[in-house]
Amino acid sequence: MWNCVPTMSNTSNTNHRFPDDFVWGAATAAYQIEGAIDEDGRGESIWDRFSHTPGKVVNGDTGDIACDHYHRWQDDIQLMRRLGLQAYRFSVAWPRILPEGRGRINEAGLAFYDRLVDGLLEAGITPWVTLYHWDLPQVLDDAGGWTNRATADAFAEYTEAITQRLGDRVKHWITLNEPWCSSFLSYHIGEHAPGHKNFSEALQAVHTLLLAHGKAVPIVRRNSPGAQVGITLNLSQAYPATESAADQAAARRYDGYFNRWFLDPLYGRGYPEDIVALYSDVMPPIEAGDFQTIAAPTDFLGLNYYSPSFIHDNPNDPLLGVGHTRLEDAEYTAMNWAIYPQGLYDQLLRVPRDYPTGPLYITENGAAYDDAPPQAVDGELRVDDAKRTHYYALHLDAARRAIEAESPLKGYFAWSLMDNFEWAFGYAKRFGITYVDYQTQQRVLKDSGRWYSRVIAANALDVE
Repeated sequence: MWNCVPTMSNTSNTNHRFPDDFVWGAATAAYQIEGAIDEDGRGESIWDRFSHTPGKVVNGDTGDIACDHYHRWQDDIQLMRRLGLQAYRFSVAWPRILPEGRGRINEAGLAFYDRLVDGLLEAGITPWVTLYHWDLPQVLDDAGGWTNRATADAFAEYTEAITQRLGDRVKHWITLNEPWCSSFLSYHIGEHAPGHKNFSEALQAVHTLLLAHGKAVPIVRRNSPGAQVGITLNLSQAYPATESAADQAAARRYDGYFNRWFLDPLYGRGYPEDIVALYSDVMPPIEAGDFQTIAAPTDFLGLNYYSPSFIHDNPNDPLLGVGHTRLEDAEYTAMNWAIYPQGLYDQLLRVPRDYPTGPLYITENGAAYDDAPPQAVDGELRVDDAKRTHYYALHLDAARRAIEAESPLKGYFAWSLMDNFEWAFGYAKRFGITYVDYQTQQRVLKDSGRWYSRVIAANALDVE
């Protein structure tokens, strides 16, 4: 039942075109590429503190330098032009704008993003700005971070500052990236900053994050007239491992934990009742008007997709009574994530069927592989990453098929523009369509990037 992955022969030799107005882009995040952590008045973030804590990140890696994008952004825009990108999704570093989290605005931080946005526009590339991609100012974490409701007000203040400055030129805004990661992965599982392991804290973090989103939406609208604003979720299509009633119920519970816990309140339904019943002893306090704030109307939904979840019933799991089943017949990426493009197809149909999302954008999709360093081929440096090209071809074909099935999908952003600091994995995992030599900061477009450039130019998958 799981071997649904098409072969490359299924994705070529026919005219697999995308709609004429389809948006082609690539994505990054501030802490993963910028470096320059102590320049021009930038404050400390939770990822600065976390990555400098022994044992938290593979090899003790940090984002201190990362891809040095802060100094090399002009060259990186030229790289985007070479790729033919129509849009570039990047995040703003909150600690560059408000080093103390609130209050004093750092002019030098605003000026950097001014230059970046102007450079993109001059190159004919549309900026898509993510307001929060996990780099909370450390001073706010010291006061409770996302477990403190006041952090939502701090986020509103930060949103005010950056949208006042860029709102005349930036017309595509994403409030939060993957709030599941900045809540459950960060406050319960403990793999991401700040590295806590408390489930009730994670639930409170979800609620504060969603409040922050709801407070930010009207601020974006006020300061960026005519702009489109949305949120990005990392949803994982949940499949029962077998057809048994127990596994089907387990998959439903997991869907409630991973997907519906965010989708339901964002679209005016509050938290899903079946999961609230499981969490009754640890639910965060909810104040009057909270759900109305969270459900602020948005213009689109961003979806980040990498791999689905195959769930079996597990009575020994104290939280949800679920377990994960490995697909023995599937290929896996270097992240040990199953390659399953049918999950993307199903998600692109399921989400707008169940929720009034409006347009959808795939705001991240990609794969990590153990790429070999660049090699000279006919006098030119090349990186052979055929597996990544294959991954992209499979998932873009799934996206195209979903559009044919009337999914409101309007664009695609490859993750990532370049290799970068991959959070708790440091520099051990490479997701980029551009190879980065972290010692020299040399960028080399991988073969997957060359292929993606041809797809963009053709607006179709039938490219060699």
